[in-house]
Amino acid sequence: MLPHEFLFGRDFSEDPYAAYAELRAKGPVHPIDFPRGATAFLVVDHEHGRAALNDPRLSKDTAHSSVPVDGDQFFGGTLLGMDPPDHTRLRALVAKAFTARRTEALRPRVQEITDRLLDAIDGEADLIRALAVPLPVQVICELLGVPAADRDRFREWTAVLTVPAPTREARALRRDVALAFNDYLMGVIAERREHPGDDLISGLIEAREGDAALTEVEMLNIVALLLVAGHETTMNLIGNGVLALLQAPDQLALLRKRPELLPAAIEELLRYDGPVDRASQRVALEDMEIAGTPIPKGAWVHVSLGAAGRDPAAFRDPDELDLTRTPNRHVAFGHGLHFCLGAPLARLEGQIAIGSLLERFPDLALAVPAEELRHHRAGSIVRGLVALPVRV
Repeated sequence: MLPHEFLFGRDFSEDPYAAYAELRAKGPVHPIDFPRGATAFLVVDHEHGRAALNDPRLSKDTAHSSVPVDGDQFFGGTLLGMDPPDHTRLRALVAKAFTARRTEALRPRVQEITDRLLDAIDGEADLIRALAVPLPVQVICELLGVPAADRDRFREWTAVLTVPAPTREARALRRDVALAFNDYLMGVIAERREHPGDDLISGLIEAREGDAALTEVEMLNIVALLLVAGHETTMNLIGNGVLALLQAPDQLALLRKRPELLPAAIEELLRYDGPVDRASQRVALEDMEIAGTPIPKGAWVHVSLGAAGRDPAAFRDPDELDLTRTPNRHVAFGHGLHFCLGAPLARLEGQIAIGSLLERFPDLALAVPAEELRHHRAGSIVRGLVALPVRV
């Protein structure tokens, strides 16, 4: 059995792909001691990982787990922690508000915000702090219709809610911030009921499926999910993507020469070193098999999206960055029922941020040796850089 430390060690966080390749050579499914005390399995290939992401025998509700879990670690109460029919109802309602039109309408503001953030970069900068963190937060504020006067406070709350809380003091602070954040959003929801606008919260209030509408608690959970999942995904897409390009100068030169490749480039960056290493947890509802491996009822199943993206059975030369790769059936945003609703927004932000950065700074380069860069660990399912110092 793989030890718990496999997913939590520093060596793994810096280069998970080599470890995944060794595992994949031995088989697609491996038992792992996470969470401790539970029977759990890690899926590391594309074929079986993709199938598991949409297998109705695997529940997103950890109440079905063979061992109790700390709900604070997971997305219980949100779409990521639900199964049909609740998931079906909520997703249909959210989809009515989170439309392609609303996302595309943000394009000019995303460009404006990006340009303003790039204007502030001079000489050397940490690209995570200067661009990758503030951009998605400001875009979420635009999407939700947060008044300009409240955005500094909103960003402060976001800074607490979107990082791990490893200590008792950090968890207490996060609880206090979550309560303040919820109180604030409840006030915004009440105000939008009286004075609706063209923002997402107004859209969530208006969304109906027959007689069904979202409750306040459901709206709070959706906004919280958007805040955490949307922030992390875009932040890491930008950071990981820029690093990948800087480490592949031939591909960087190709993208500068052919900017029309940018949409395909974002897909390849998502496959090559995506923002989420593992999909959120799944629990077996019955005794089953994955790739011939018995999975008992109540066992956890972890699907590695990162490992699936580097599977040589699914991608030619998977460890090479190829911005012209086609087809590119990566699973960086999941697959099936739980495919990320915010994927179009993350793609939009990634295209604008990375495209504008490369256009603005033709001499962009790392300011430190690549081996000095560090990734977040602490067991998070996401994969992202702590910092990305660059010279412009």
